[in-house]
Amino acid sequence: MFKLLFLLAILMLSSDGAVQDFCVADLKAPESPSGYSCKSVTNVTVDDFVFSGLSAAGNTASIIKAAVTPAFAAQFPGLNGLGLSAARLDLAPGGVIPFHTHPGASEILLVVQGSITAGFVSSANSVYLKTLKKGDLMVFPQGLLHFQVSDAGYTSVGYVFFSSSNPGLQITDFALFANDLPTKLVGATTFLDEATIKKLKGVLGGTN
Repeated sequence: MFKLLFLLAILMLSSDGAVQDFCVADLKAPESPSGYSCKSVTNVTVDDFVFSGLSAAGNTASIIKAAVTPAFAAQFPGLNGLGLSAARLDLAPGGVIPFHTHPGASEILLVVQGSITAGFVSSANSVYLKTLKKGDLMVFPQGLLHFQVSDAGYTSVGYVFFSSSNPGLQITDFALFANDLPTKLVGATTFLDEATIKKLKGVLGGTN
């Protein structure tokens, strides 16, 4: 029995030793549901593990008065396969990150400037809502609808961290009104009148 356990331990150690240290994304190859394939270790440099894109403020001159600057595997190849990523949020006064979900990750928000009202809705339709100040953290469980709204008279800034190198994103407003789903079907599924649906489609670029 002891010999068997010893052999199993050796096999486990051998298996662990064979695991790659990292899998830097090969951005020239197609992305799969499990991420990017690894580029050759001989082509990996320290720059693959460093990303400076979150140091600059995003452009908030948009309909939502907000900007999201991602640091996912596509922008930061060294994250590939490590199960984490980040992004910067810039919200001008009145700015909003609309209701959205990340099907592939949970999220933590850290407010570093201003004030952000944030919340999520559970699968039981319970609402968890809080106005966050500088230094506050809030977690958003994987797959649940959530949002962030600026609550300051100046630009609010936050950093978000995800439990995946590619958390995925679907924005509810865009899913409903920024595509070619017929207005009649949108109305049937949302109980909104046709005029309102067409107005929202016009704002967000939808048709039909």
